[in-house]
Amino acid sequence: MHPLSFAEMVAHHGFLTEMRSIEHRMVYGYYPDIVSHQGKELRLIKSLVSSYLYKDLLMIEQIKKPVLLEKILKALAMQLGNEVSYHELAQLLGSDKGTIEKYIDLLEKVYVIFRLNGFNRNVRNEIKKGKKVYFYDTGVRNAILGNFSPLINRTDVGVLWENFLVSERRKYLSNNEVDCQSYFWRTTQQQEIDYLEEYHDRFLTFEFKWNPRSRASLSKTFANAYPNHEFRIITPENVHEFILD
Repeated sequence: MHPLSFAEMVAHHGFLTEMRSIEHRMVYGYYPDIVSHQGKELRLIKSLVSSYLYKDLLMIEQIKKPVLLEKILKALAMQLGNEVSYHELAQLLGSDKGTIEKYIDLLEKVYVIFRLNGFNRNVRNEIKKGKKVYFYDTGVRNAILGNFSPLINRTDVGVLWENFLVSERRKYLSNNEVDCQSYFWRTTQQQEIDYLEEYHDRFLTFEFKWNPRSRASLSKTFANAYPNHEFRIITPENVHEFILD
């Protein structure tokens, strides 16, 4: 199952309180034990990851190479926001492509991670087989890396914000039974869109910016190829419009 969502926590203790907690949630996540034990988040998230990822999961699925699973998780955590290649992961970790894909399939099946495919349809230079991997819970991702620093001291705040938003949007779509397809978009010329949704040939496109003063514009290549679109920038100031009814 999914961890708790922004919307569920708003329903529990109010919109303003949860808006003020977003930075904290990005560091420690939304698992029930974490959000319900204020002041004990660090110990509990470490315990959750240790017991669930490295004990229970290995026992349930009879993983034959637990060290490899741990290496895969760390590699995915470090590559957050970038396209993932099973072949490159296999070379990096001294394994084979089939084993890497099997372990990633398992991690997705038990709601640790999920994949987002690259969108391609009309533009010749669109990335054809790209995929990104996100964590359902940013607290789990941070625990894998052992990094619980405040956001102001982090160099990965941009990709952490991206993961938080894509995960929360995924929960929102699932909880509200919204029928759409989700992707990212990129060309070989490095034109890109962080996230897009397809609704029967209508497209919602989004750029994610942690700094509310940052500017962004939709790629003209995408806009010309897919004219029936809407473009929005999501920042901490309007995040509720993206992940809340």
